[in-house]
Amino acid sequence: MGILVLCLILLGVEAQTKVLRRLIDDAIYDNRNHYFSCQKLPQLSQVESTVAEHQDLILRIEQVNPGLVGVEIDATTCSGNGDIVFWYGSHRDRLSIEALIGEATFFGVPYRLQNR
Repeated sequence: MGILVLCLILLGVEAQTKVLRRLIDDAIYDNRNHYFSCQKLPQLSQVESTVAEHQDLILRIEQVNPGLVGVEIDATTCSGNGDIVFWYGSHRDRLSIEALIGEATFFGVPYRLQNR
């Protein structure tokens, strides 16, 4: 009975904090996600205008490792809302991208980092 209660508590903590999921994404897949629901993401028009306004930084990010680093607006997962996906080929690329952005969001837009 005690183990069942402990499992339920841990399941509840994971559902709220995504601690295990974050650890797996980071340590195994070398990814970083924001875990926001579609309702919490900004409207696609805001994402597009933010990316357009900051093309200088987008170009600097793409130059981290040309051809192996890129930027996409994810407009397919959530109807009408979106985020930004920065993809890369190595952990070193990821660290460089994170250093260039320097924030938890890309000028207010949530972003994900994906090792491809």
